[in-house]
Amino acid sequence: MFFASKKVSKGVSLSKSILLLIFSINVPFTLRYAPLGHPGRTDFGFFDNFYIRSKNSVAYSQGIPLKKQFGQHFLRDIRIVHNMIFAVEIKPTTSIFEIGCGDGFLTKYILATPAARLKIFEIDPDWDERISMFLDNFLDVDLHAQLEEYKPWTVLANLPYQVTFPILHRFQEHRHLIKEGVVMIQEEVAQKIVQKRGRGYGYPALFFQHYFEWKLLDKVPPTSFHPAPKVFSRLIYFKPHAQITPIPDEEKFWKFIKHCFKQPRRTLKNNLAHTHYAAEKINPETLVLRAQEMGMEDFLKIWELIR
Repeated sequence: MFFASKKVSKGVSLSKSILLLIFSINVPFTLRYAPLGHPGRTDFGFFDNFYIRSKNSVAYSQGIPLKKQFGQHFLRDIRIVHNMIFAVEIKPTTSIFEIGCGDGFLTKYILATPAARLKIFEIDPDWDERISMFLDNFLDVDLHAQLEEYKPWTVLANLPYQVTFPILHRFQEHRHLIKEGVVMIQEEVAQKIVQKRGRGYGYPALFFQHYFEWKLLDKVPPTSFHPAPKVFSRLIYFKPHAQITPIPDEEKFWKFIKHCFKQPRRTLKNNLAHTHYAAEKINPETLVLRAQEMGMEDFLKIWELIR
């Protein structure tokens, strides 16, 4: 009787008004009306005019609680999804894999492309019954067994912040399986990857730039996610280099680089002091430089002297 005389908002039907009240009473989240273009729109069938707002500091999506230990911040901005997809080449022969699909917001748009196939790696078992996927931790799965058959693969993913670098290292280890990709990562991390010199330039920049081409795309505000993170994010495009300069004793070289950047504001001489490296073989003019002032070619020349 009460609902017969009013609506929640302009354009919201009577049935949806009743539904809004039911959900507000019985479950720990509410559905709020969201106009077209609102970043919180779920865009899932019957609920496409609503977005989800959590209560009691617990965020939900489609009735499933989101888990902080998995770094779940689900994308809700259609424009960002479109930009991710348009940044890569997708043909009827393209193979795509996604990491952490969650409630499938990005997944459904990938499925709308002409791609030949999509593989999904998801660690949260609560989503397994809703979307066909590999219920695996991407950091543990045998990628060679999973991806070798239809290589090379295109990567499209909104990466959990706390495991961004471990995932990127897996990309590096299996770069022969990857054609290109666009991932969502924390803005600060993206800047560290693309730096060429100076403040913020360090081991991650040197390492990942050696193996991949990188390009910054959209800067993404917290309001584009549910629940909203406390920091800005960034879409970043990457593609394995066709040719890579070989590094003698590659694994040992990267350990050496970590020593060089141990204290970024200190000179190379100070950072290598009390290590087993023969710093006396290095040109004195080089030793007074900071690692942040040096490029890959500089470090390779030093490595040839001391390895």
